[in-house]
Amino acid sequence: MTQWVENPTGGRDRGPVALLRAWVEILLRPRRFFETGIAPGDQAPGLVFIAVVVFVEEGTRFAVVELAQRGRLALGPYSYPVIGDLDPLLALLTLVAIVVFVAPAVLHLTAALQTLILAALAPDRGGISETVQVIAYATAPCVFVGVPVPEVRLVCGLWAAGLYCYGLHTIHNLSVPRSVLAGAVPATILFGYGFRALPAAEVLL
Repeated sequence: MTQWVENPTGGRDRGPVALLRAWVEILLRPRRFFETGIAPGDQAPGLVFIAVVVFVEEGTRFAVVELAQRGRLALGPYSYPVIGDLDPLLALLTLVAIVVFVAPAVLHLTAALQTLILAALAPDRGGISETVQVIAYATAPCVFVGVPVPEVRLVCGLWAAGLYCYGLHTIHNLSVPRSVLAGAVPATILFGYGFRALPAAEVLL
């Protein structure tokens, strides 16, 4: 599950420009993306992709939602913004921990759960590394869920869940109804709770 391929055939290019291009393509042309941009074992770009998505999302949330600035910390003649009850350094360390440790762990745990479900529903399925990539790239709309607007969070969560199920359909040779059935529980956990689409729906209801 953690294999990285240095020069994969048909995988994603590396670098910031390729990362941005992948984000645009998955949002605008998901069919083409899943058909040409997922390669067995090519997890490195996907892991970087979800790390950047979580960094932007959590960074936004830290700045304007639960950990919004509430005061300033005085250090000698200088003062610095305080993020909630955290000083800037601790807030930065928390953000790094989420991006470096929590996001990859959740990604691979979700992939493990999805693989167990696929074992029963997709006899002609692709590999685990391809499932990891589908999950990672399906988070593309979630860069916006740090914005404290329930409508935005709900739309982004539904959009991501749709990309996720469509990716399963494409990569694992599933019918659309079966891909929705296979992806329902992992997508609910990841996008409903992890990216807070369900709490947003509760607020709107």
